[in-house]
Amino acid sequence: MSEIINRVANSPIITIDLEAYYRKEERVIFDLKDYLFQGLVLREKDFRAALKDLNWEEYKGKLVSIQCTEDAIVPVWAFILVSTYLTKHQIEHVIGDIHALEQYLFERAIAEIDSDEYKDRPVVIKGCSKYPIPMFAYGRVVSLIQGKAKSIMYGEPCSTVPLFKAPK
Repeated sequence: MSEIINRVANSPIITIDLEAYYRKEERVIFDLKDYLFQGLVLREKDFRAALKDLNWEEYKGKLVSIQCTEDAIVPVWAFILVSTYLTKHQIEHVIGDIHALEQYLFERAIAEIDSDEYKDRPVVIKGCSKYPIPMFAYGRVVSLIQGKAKSIMYGEPCSTVPLFKAPK
């Protein structure tokens, strides 16, 4: 009986698992709809007073999306004003929806990847994940490594879809 050899484990393939870059902190929405007068308009004086009195500590350790989920006309300065409070309290945030927040988080994480480690190597971008990986992240990681990698595949090392192969 011959020995079973794990060819995947012994191959030069490098796997990029975007799940490893997923930040696990709680995501929360700071919704400006809660500050609208009669659900329609933002009153500057009342809004400023409410922000001043707000317990910002409840957002500590969380990732915050600043948005307005109500169909109302909210001036841009209102979103920025909330951002100044979150920044003052060192709370990570974006102005935008949860998708914008995820994109921001992955952009920061992918920017830290050293693309040189993929030089002349076959790369698999792992497909399955228990966390929601934004489509943006896949495109961003491809644009980072395509000029370096020998080849790029998608899926699992044992079953991949070829995406790119560098010319010889």
